[in-house]
Amino acid sequence: MESTYCTDPGKVRDHNEDSVGIFFGENCLLGIVADGMGGHAAGEIASRMAVDLASAKWDERSGTPTRDEAETWLNHLVRNINLRIYEYSGTHEACKGMGTTFAAAFCTNDFVVVSTVGDSRVYIWNQGSIARQISEDHTLVNELLKSGQISKEDAEIHPKKHVLMRALGTEPTIALDTSIFDWSKGSHLLICSDGLTNKLSGEKLSEIMEEATGLHEKTEKMINEANHAGGEDNISVIIISQDGGGEKQ
Repeated sequence: MESTYCTDPGKVRDHNEDSVGIFFGENCLLGIVADGMGGHAAGEIASRMAVDLASAKWDERSGTPTRDEAETWLNHLVRNINLRIYEYSGTHEACKGMGTTFAAAFCTNDFVVVSTVGDSRVYIWNQGSIARQISEDHTLVNELLKSGQISKEDAEIHPKKHVLMRALGTEPTIALDTSIFDWSKGSHLLICSDGLTNKLSGEKLSEIMEEATGLHEKTEKMINEANHAGGEDNISVIIISQDGGGEKQ
């Protein structure tokens, strides 16, 4: 496995509240995108805490996990990060109410465990196919869409598209959304914040993935395209290749 990432503040905001992390282990890696929210600078603190706490926990583990071990470890990580951010915001007035999305993929050569909170997404892509979202958006608009109250077309332009139903750090406990799946040679994961997916469709992401360029060039192309489309939000993306083709970070 190899991976690369790119993050950018976009064309409108003066700072980047997204945080990104890729951590390598024995025949495994962990990729994380966190998109912070809150008052001035508080979102940046929440997302950075999420990635830093994950890094510290990753350093404590060793070996190649089984499927059950990886799932248990990732679920425990999400619960721990949620509580730590919640406690921090409760004791720091400037950070009161802060939170962050969290999209994580624990990858081994054979399987991937994905856990997400909020609207940062995980996609899987294979050559010749359309990038398929394997995470679920925890947003008001997605709840309306699932209940049939609005159409998919309405969801794309809904004025409350940014309203989250779930985020790390806003409550002392968190509902977990974890899935496990096998992946094969040629598979790629994309982990990204909504600054990317609000601007580029799955078809456009796939078009860029099909280009005969390296993984890092693909992430840069995605960022540039999102900025060209407006760049109103921070933009982050990780690409993880099951069988190489990228640059280790």
